[in-house]
Amino acid sequence: MPYFDAASAAPLHPVARQALLASLDEGWADPARLYREGRRARLLLDAAREAAAEAVGCRPDELVFTPSGTRALHDGIAGALAGRRRTGRHLVVSAVEHSAVLHSAAALEAAGGSFTEVAVDRGGRVAPGAYAAALRPDTALAALQSANHEVGTVQPVAEAAEECRAAGVPLLVDAAQSLAWGPVEAGWSLLTASAHKWGGPAGVGLLAVRKGVRFAPQGPADERESGRSPGFPDLPAIVAAAASLRAVRQEAATEGARLRALVARIRERVPALVPDVEVVGDPARRLPHLVTFSCLYVDGETLLHALDRAGFSVSSGSSCTSSTLAPSHVLQAMGVLSEGNVRVSLPAGTAEEDVERFLDVLPGVVASVRRQLGAPAAPEPVSRTASELVIDSLGKRCPIPVIELAKSIGDVPVGGLVTVLSDDEAARLDIPAWCGMREQEYVGERPAERGTAYVVRRRT
Repeated sequence: MPYFDAASAAPLHPVARQALLASLDEGWADPARLYREGRRARLLLDAAREAAAEAVGCRPDELVFTPSGTRALHDGIAGALAGRRRTGRHLVVSAVEHSAVLHSAAALEAAGGSFTEVAVDRGGRVAPGAYAAALRPDTALAALQSANHEVGTVQPVAEAAEECRAAGVPLLVDAAQSLAWGPVEAGWSLLTASAHKWGGPAGVGLLAVRKGVRFAPQGPADERESGRSPGFPDLPAIVAAAASLRAVRQEAATEGARLRALVARIRERVPALVPDVEVVGDPARRLPHLVTFSCLYVDGETLLHALDRAGFSVSSGSSCTSSTLAPSHVLQAMGVLSEGNVRVSLPAGTAEEDVERFLDVLPGVVASVRRQLGAPAAPEPVSRTASELVIDSLGKRCPIPVIELAKSIGDVPVGGLVTVLSDDEAARLDIPAWCGMREQEYVGERPAERGTAYVVRRRT
């Protein structure tokens, strides 16, 4: 069964498996102890730190291992903010950061601080000068991911880092998605990553803090990992993480080029094979292995289950499912369609024939899901006589409000209005996106007695 969700967790790399098994016999002792077994464990830990630091592009004494990438982000942000508390309590983040960063920003705000979200374009990329404009005299820290985890867009880290450097503000870079493919651009002050994203074992994160960056670890600390990650280290996992990072880096140029070609094939052929599809993310400045597209008139959860039954493990950047009523914050910030969102992220070694089979299966799966949901199978009918129409979609989850809009738009003449009443937050994103895809005019929204009224003018 083809696994196409490497952005969530990459399969364990063979080198990681070998290193893990070997270090189970050699690395079980406490590396802080001075006896023989402890010294042996310490040598393994030091070697792993040196290998990881070389891949990151920092000194070994600037890097510590944490229990996860999320923990690295939380600790990195908290420590940097505390270290610069005399400057202020303001944080700058992009609107498409990982939820761990946004959760840290929310915690800062709840504790009396503040944060600013930097907007992105429809490709998910921050604009030049955007971070400089968001920085304030009381800004203690800025954070920017190296590449987006949902749509694959690569961010201008070097430009943002220079803007932050000019203002005297450290920049934290979340490199979880990109570190397997190469070092992060220069200029960062703090960097985090997660081993299971590149084929290492789960439960190992990296936190690098450049010398000279003010940093005050928060919470109880001990003597381990420079006081920045307390507790007994999972040494076998750390050794496997460092070994696999070195291995994937050696393979990155060749494998990256091969996967980029497969992803380009998906980006080109999906819109030709499946009607009413929007491929999202920057078409050029992107990760080599990841592509995301959204399908009109499709429920994301239903589509993913259908693809799973067809033999393909994929994920969705959209949270518009029956269990979560809010659309993806990334897609929302980009202003793109969130319905029927599919993220395909190819692990190393993905076979070309598996990609071809996915492209063969996808059109039928999407068509089947659309039929189940009663989506329009043909262009809208000719105009009727009513000049204004109200659709009550209250209590209905996406994509039903959009499906009902598509079915009804032909019931008003050109220039007529259709008002959709909906209490689903995803409608705020998906109705304007539908208008853009179908060349209709989105007039705007207004509060309704229940939910929100979304007004569309028929143009074609």
